[in-house]
Amino acid sequence: MTDATELQRFPIGRHERRPIDVPNTSSERAGYIQRLANQAAALAAAVDGLEDEDWQQPYRPGGWTAQQLVHHVADSHSNALIRLKVAITEDRPTIKPYNQDAWVTLADCALSPHISLMLFMAVQTRLVAVLQSLDDAAFARRFVHPENGEMSVDQLLALYAWHGDHHIAQLEAFKTSRVQGAA
Repeated sequence: MTDATELQRFPIGRHERRPIDVPNTSSERAGYIQRLANQAAALAAAVDGLEDEDWQQPYRPGGWTAQQLVHHVADSHSNALIRLKVAITEDRPTIKPYNQDAWVTLADCALSPHISLMLFMAVQTRLVAVLQSLDDAAFARRFVHPENGEMSVDQLLALYAWHGDHHIAQLEAFKTSRVQGAA
C-alpha cells in the first residue's frame, strides 16, 4: 500500500491495541472519555456544508460513500455501547461481531445521514455516562470478541476513542477535498 493510500485510509494512523494486562492510567481514561464526548460535535462539524451530491461520493477511492461512513460510525458506536454494557454486567461474555460491509448496504443507510448524526449524539452521551461511572475493576473486566480475542473494557475505551477520531478525520479530509475541488 502506498503512503498516500495508507494516509487516506488511516489519517490518524492505525490503532495499536495495548496488551490486555496493561491498564490505562486514570489520566489516559479521562482523555479517551473526553475524546468520545467531543466526537458528536466533531462529526457534525466534519460533514457540515456537504452538498447532496457529496453524500453519494466515496470518501476515498474504493471506500464507502460519505453517507455510508456516517451511518457506519453510528452503527459501530451503538455496538460499542452494547458491548460495554454486556462486559460490565456479565462474566467474561462473548460479544457478537457484525458484518460492517453488509450493514452499510442495508436500507437504513439510504436514509439521510443526519438521522445517524442524531443517533451518534445520543449514543455518545450514553456511552460517556456509563464510562464515567466505572471504577478500576470495571475497566479491567474482560469480554471475548470472536475475531479479536479477549479484550478488556480499557481496550474497548481506547479503541472507540480512536475509531471515532479516525472516521471523523476521514470525513474532514473528504470535505476538504470536495471544497478544494469546487474552487
